[in-house]
Amino acid sequence: MSTSYKCPYYNIRYFSNRNSYSQYVNRCINLYDVSTEESNTEVSEVTDMLLDNDNFNRIEERQSVQEIENLPSGSEITDLFEYGDYDADASVSLEVISNIPERFEEILFENVENLQNEDSNIERLQNEDLDVRSESSRNEDSDVEEFPNESYADLMTLVTKYNLNNKAGNAIIKFFNKHSNLPISPLPKNIETGRKYMDKMNLSRLLYYKHRILVHNNKEYFINYQPVIKCIENLLSNPEISQLFVYDYKKLEIENEQSYGEQYTGNWWKKAKESIPSVAYILSIILYSDATTTDTLGKGSLHPIYISLGNIPTWRRNKEDAKQLLGYLPILSAKDEREKKSSEFKKLVRETFHNSIKFLLDPLFTNDDDDGDGIELKIDNEIFWFFPRVSTIICDWPEACTFSLTYKSTNSNYPCHFCLVSKENLNNTRLRDDQMVLRNKENMLQYYNNGTTEKASLEPVFNYFWNIPNINVYVATVPDRMHHLDLGLYRYQIEFTKKLLFEAEGRSLVDKMNRRITLIPRHSELKIFSGGLQSIALLTADNYRNIMKMMIFVVDDLLNKDLSEVYVKWNEMYLLSRQETFKESDLKNFQEAIEKWANLFIKLFGQFSNSDFKLPKLHSWVHHIVDTIREFGAINGYTTETYEALHKTYVKIPYRLSNKKDVEEQMMKTIRRKAIIKQNDFKKKFKTPLKFNYSSKLFEFDISEAFEFIDKYKNETNLDEKMIKGLDHFIQSLDSYFDLLKISTAQGCHIKIYRSVTLENRAILHTTNMFHKRPWFSNISVTMNDEELFEYQSDNGICYAQTLLITEVFLKKEKSLHLALVQWYDFISKRTPFVYGCPLLELTEVYNFIEIEAIEDIVHIVPRFDKTNEYLVNKYLF
Repeated sequence: MSTSYKCPYYNIRYFSNRNSYSQYVNRCINLYDVSTEESNTEVSEVTDMLLDNDNFNRIEERQSVQEIENLPSGSEITDLFEYGDYDADASVSLEVISNIPERFEEILFENVENLQNEDSNIERLQNEDLDVRSESSRNEDSDVEEFPNESYADLMTLVTKYNLNNKAGNAIIKFFNKHSNLPISPLPKNIETGRKYMDKMNLSRLLYYKHRILVHNNKEYFINYQPVIKCIENLLSNPEISQLFVYDYKKLEIENEQSYGEQYTGNWWKKAKESIPSVAYILSIILYSDATTTDTLGKGSLHPIYISLGNIPTWRRNKEDAKQLLGYLPILSAKDEREKKSSEFKKLVRETFHNSIKFLLDPLFTNDDDDGDGIELKIDNEIFWFFPRVSTIICDWPEACTFSLTYKSTNSNYPCHFCLVSKENLNNTRLRDDQMVLRNKENMLQYYNNGTTEKASLEPVFNYFWNIPNINVYVATVPDRMHHLDLGLYRYQIEFTKKLLFEAEGRSLVDKMNRRITLIPRHSELKIFSGGLQSIALLTADNYRNIMKMMIFVVDDLLNKDLSEVYVKWNEMYLLSRQETFKESDLKNFQEAIEKWANLFIKLFGQFSNSDFKLPKLHSWVHHIVDTIREFGAINGYTTETYEALHKTYVKIPYRLSNKKDVEEQMMKTIRRKAIIKQNDFKKKFKTPLKFNYSSKLFEFDISEAFEFIDKYKNETNLDEKMIKGLDHFIQSLDSYFDLLKISTAQGCHIKIYRSVTLENRAILHTTNMFHKRPWFSNISVTMNDEELFEYQSDNGICYAQTLLITEVFLKKEKSLHLALVQWYDFISKRTPFVYGCPLLELTEVYNFIEIEAIEDIVHIVPRFDKTNEYLVNKYLF
């Protein structure tokens, strides 16, 4: 009697004797041995059913079954079954897959040879640049450019986008396989396999490399980078960016005045364009560089450098995907404190920085074409001839000094990297142009060649940017509003204010200021500081911007007129700095606003400045920002506000996901995976808030029961006084509204009252007793009709009201009504309608229902402290 032995792994293979069966099974075990945690144990056995295309959601083929024997490792044979990789036909019969086990022996022998050959692959860390992918990733499946199928792509998108670890990702795989009821899983056997698959994807524009820049103290220092041309190609591969891409200088005139907005309307672009062939175009390179910590303790740090293009309009360039990580610059370590403080080490640090920048940017300026310069780029399937030019370098002050190689110390003789003004004149707001010698390549190179760099507070290191055309690096390192104002001068103003209050009345006045901050009403565009300003050192730039929006109301009549005025003048100057375009007359007004604030700032707080206001940031803001606008356009185009968030994407998160060994290489892999996901991310449908989208119903009642319900609800519920006021005026106001609409009967009318509603502009209108332990009743602006403007005093046609109730009214024979019960504000005085540039209002005893559709916007109205029924409309939200 013959006996047949069936393979326990693939029930389509049988053996006639125990010996061959045993040998075969052992080979299967070696090939198919995966841990229970990582394997898809829930995947059903392969049966004789066909693989339906719909079940696999249009699974795409990676390689045909005929090529399987070329795979270098047995584990990837397992992947073929678990990925669902099969022939490209819409459905594949079992016969095709059944051929695979018959080739196991060939595969095993080939794998032994491959393993022996791997010993000869020695890591090469000489002068050649190394692909940060593993050796196996570079050698295997180099033609792979996309995911095996859409489900696979969606899984890796989920894991990569939300920074899930392997354990969480594996749980998702097991859950999917258990409940999908598919015969073959379209997912990887585990997340680590998925990550390795992404590392093998050969997308030429998404390859990162490492380059050894120097050896110091027997330690090698590398730049981990992406080639600059590839960075640019990545940006231009985005259809939205390529469609908005601007090629030429555009002269901007508003009201017959020379004006400046986008970078391509500035004088720098005009001069750069005139220096190249007329048929070519300027490719404006914007650099952003800033060293940052990798962890909350600040023990580790990295020095990323990013790139963007001035050809992209500002509003689009300020989005994260309009910037690319160029690389991580090396950070040198001294062997001890003595070396760290030595001039030789400091010089080496600066030389290494500029050598690194040279290595990264040289491909833009070294061209062997017959034309001798420029590069060709493909945009929307058309070739364009560009001359790359570095336009602006966005960074904080110490980094600007590193780029310009000027002394970082504010106590140096000439601390400003823009000009050669002496430190004694840094607080002089009335310097004339002829009193300030601007730095440029010519005069700084002369100091360098003469060996007298110290006379110009210049480091004795050759500046790479001296060799770059169309750039004055001392001007290109533009003043950054976030570091100059938010984290710089405004921080001084807050610190000096606290000292001024303390000197006047001691701690009590400082505490009073903090209490006022906690009482500022809520608004969706405003962060609330429930503890006041406890620790200035912990405040972020965003915190300071929020404080700017409220401090005028906090210091109102707190000490003296000058204290209120310095905050008014600051906000006027700050709002002007955020304009998207500047006429020449606007620049004149802006310069005057800067000087008015600066002069009052120095006068009011002079006694508290240890340096007597000899601050480089104050000097450069007063004397250089307006000229910078003329050169490079509006300030919004070169502020670090939108770049700081990149540190989270390219430093903090990738570092956290690494195992803290070979950190930069691991981070590059993580970043590369994220870039792959962005390229493969399918279009998502986002929910758009509906017009009048109500939420959190408070109560409902029929109009016939209104009196009884309202009385009962008021007595049994702990309500805020504003809601009680709304309920008290509900019925009378609704009657008046029905009369206005000539609704003769309210029989059968049903009422619903809500906590909030989403308006058409996506703003949320609140009327709630308690929101994070505080009531929130939104203030609104309403545009008045032309005939009503003659009856009321308004703010350029706008009137203001406080919302008390949000109501939906259902009528039997009419459409439902979307109404808000409001209490109106009015101007206190026709003689003094505005204080600090804000409407001065009082609450009236006028109540009305208005259509929610008539609401223009949600506004921020602040009660004046220590005054009765006086309110100011906050005009300083930005």
